[in-house]
Amino acid sequence: MMADQPLLEIRNLESFYGPIMAIRGVSLKVEKGQIVTVLGANGAGKSTLLKTISGIMDPEKGQIIFEGEEIQGLEPHVIVKKGIVHIPEGREVFPLLSVDENLTLGAYTRSDSAEIARDRQLVFDYFPILADRRRQEAGTLSGGQQQMLAIGRGLMLRPRIMLLDEPSLGLSPLLVQEIFDILKRLNEDEGVTMMLVEQNARVALELADVGYVMEIGRIVMDGSAERLMQSEDIKAFYLGHQAEGQRGERRWKRKKTWR
Repeated sequence: MMADQPLLEIRNLESFYGPIMAIRGVSLKVEKGQIVTVLGANGAGKSTLLKTISGIMDPEKGQIIFEGEEIQGLEPHVIVKKGIVHIPEGREVFPLLSVDENLTLGAYTRSDSAEIARDRQLVFDYFPILADRRRQEAGTLSGGQQQMLAIGRGLMLRPRIMLLDEPSLGLSPLLVQEIFDILKRLNEDEGVTMMLVEQNARVALELADVGYVMEIGRIVMDGSAERLMQSEDIKAFYLGHQAEGQRGERRWKRKKTWR
């Protein structure tokens, strides 16, 4: 990868969800070490974007370039081995397996047993509750603990980039803050690059370096997280400065870019 090349670059991506075009000419970049968030209402295409990057869905058009290599159309297991780890919406832990067994499965592409043991301890250092529950079936954990386990399982793959789909979904504000604080530490201390899809715009922008806003499959606004937080449009439609009943999709007159 060239020094000035982004870790991940999406160019003019189009992807269908059944007969519906869910991604419409999306382009974005993620630099090494960044946290990039993608915001938008339900149905905006955010989850489809992550699924297309991770190979769960094939794009109709466009390029997905990771570390200088085009990866669109590759099988998911090949993409995982390249270092792209997808933490799906709804956590999807293996409910009948223990915490320890879930973490072991997270390292399925690896054979370096000493480093696997080191990374398991790293997960327990960031999520001490998982160490306390390491022999407990994952399906009996609370929602917040399952989200921690899903992130921990992803870390066992030593990701070059972690794709997180709605990690705040269904969690209390206190747990959301705790998990996002840990994500921030993982980024700062371990250098984990992240692409975060979120409806909770406030916590996402507080965490992220850069943000993109999607509407009906398109990027309609992008810029630094700090600048997006100051945008009147973002305040009105995503940060609660408007009555609840009036929130939702809107038509942006033009794409606004601050770079």
